[in-house]
Amino acid sequence: MLPGVLRAVALGKTYAAPSGDVTALADFGHAFAGGSITAVVGPSGSGKSTLLNLLAGFDVPTTGGVWLGDDPVHLLPEARRAGLRLRRFGFVFQSFNLVTVLTARQNVELPLGLAGASPRERRRRADLLLRRFGLERRADHLPHRLSGGERQRVALARALANDPDVVFADEPTGSLDSVTGRDVVAALVSVAGEGRTVVLVTHDEALSSIADTRLRLRDGRLEAVERGAARRPPERPPAAGAGRAAAGPLLAVER
Repeated sequence: MLPGVLRAVALGKTYAAPSGDVTALADFGHAFAGGSITAVVGPSGSGKSTLLNLLAGFDVPTTGGVWLGDDPVHLLPEARRAGLRLRRFGFVFQSFNLVTVLTARQNVELPLGLAGASPRERRRRADLLLRRFGLERRADHLPHRLSGGERQRVALARALANDPDVVFADEPTGSLDSVTGRDVVAALVSVAGEGRTVVLVTHDEALSSIADTRLRLRDGRLEAVERGAARRPPERPPAAGAGRAAAGPLLAVER
């Protein structure tokens, strides 16, 4: 078995269609290491979204499998996969996906509440993460009062709320200008620097350049594996004491 925090082995997905079966992904294999950024790149229709859905347990493969440590994600019932997505996976999307009627702090607290954290712990953890990303003065603002970059940083804080092993970022800078996009890129680098696995799906070749490894897909197949240059540290490091090691265990979460 390939080593890695998250592993895909001979992964494939075929959909039935009136005109015949459509293969969206075929024979994909890769081990995603801890403390690394892996960028999945390729044109539209290459299989990037299918791969992300399979890795994160939103869908199950037709062939092959996905393992998170020793857990066979593809064999778990949906309730167990949902539990993994809540506690061990974090997600950042192009469109932010913040709850519009909740403040920045409440958005970050939301997954903590679903995981069973007390109100006091939810508040403590949310404030810690918002401070880490320079948003402590925006904690009580609704999403419509935040800039695009601020909304994406709130989304990243929410993704880290339950101290996940893996963070999936789907076109995280796609709705941002180049300046605010750099802040999000620096944040992703700092997340990987804490030992987490970051899986980045993007069309943006410049964004993919921060990755340790680039997986190039075409027509549902892994066309090339490219090793990136050494990552530079982010220009805006997280506030002292706000990193994963300093925070220590966040929740008594059953792993």
